[in-house]
Amino acid sequence: MTRSDGYLLDNRQPEAAERFDAFAALFDPTTFRHLEGLGIGPGWRCWEAGAGGTSVVSWLAKKVGPTGKVLATDLDTSLLTAVARPPVEVRVHDLGTEEPPMDGFDLVHARLVLVHVPDRERALRSMVASLRPGGRILIEDGDPALQPLLCPDEYGPEQQLANRLRHGFRTLLAGRGADLSYGRKLPRLLREAGLSRVEADAYFPVTSPDCAALETATVRQIRGRLVEADLATDEDIDRHLANVAAGGMDLATAPLISAWGRKG
Repeated sequence: MTRSDGYLLDNRQPEAAERFDAFAALFDPTTFRHLEGLGIGPGWRCWEAGAGGTSVVSWLAKKVGPTGKVLATDLDTSLLTAVARPPVEVRVHDLGTEEPPMDGFDLVHARLVLVHVPDRERALRSMVASLRPGGRILIEDGDPALQPLLCPDEYGPEQQLANRLRHGFRTLLAGRGADLSYGRKLPRLLREAGLSRVEADAYFPVTSPDCAALETATVRQIRGRLVEADLATDEDIDRHLANVAAGGMDLATAPLISAWGRKG
């Protein structure tokens, strides 16, 4: 992520680990399928930018083996200490303001990172510059504006409340510089960065226990911000969390758009 007092979803908050667990359950199969398709194997040098949690880093480490390297960077690396052993190296790094921590990577990957980085254009240039000729990049980001509803089937008061709180969350994100339509731009941005063989697809969970777990952790994490901004009351939030816990709603996420390409 980027070093900013305005970052809404701080890794140091207690709910952060729960959110990373939900992201892993929801999105790891998609991410791993794409990484496999890019040909990752023993000896590769990989940069996991804005790593946050450990699931992708651990998977990469198994794939590259003892002859490879996985550099995992983030502003707050406290959740990465458990995997900080060869072939993994963990570094504190500000993707939005600092130069690449290394170069000559075979693979660079970031998931749900650039949408939050104020200078995301600079960050993407940095990631591309760190690739060796022929190296691959995979960028995965949400597009909340493409599908803005938590409950696409808004048929009752519980769903209406859920969507109102989701609108509040999006308002907070936009106020902190997030680009809520970033995901759809990724193919074009990769081509403009000079990459070849650019492709993209999207994954859109419509209902899942993991969507509910993610929603619960997210709302708990931003609760104070929603109330302070007069976007919801404590009573609204308590009622919504109870509705989610009851398990009767179909909760979705924003589409995760994955885009990949090759340097040179």
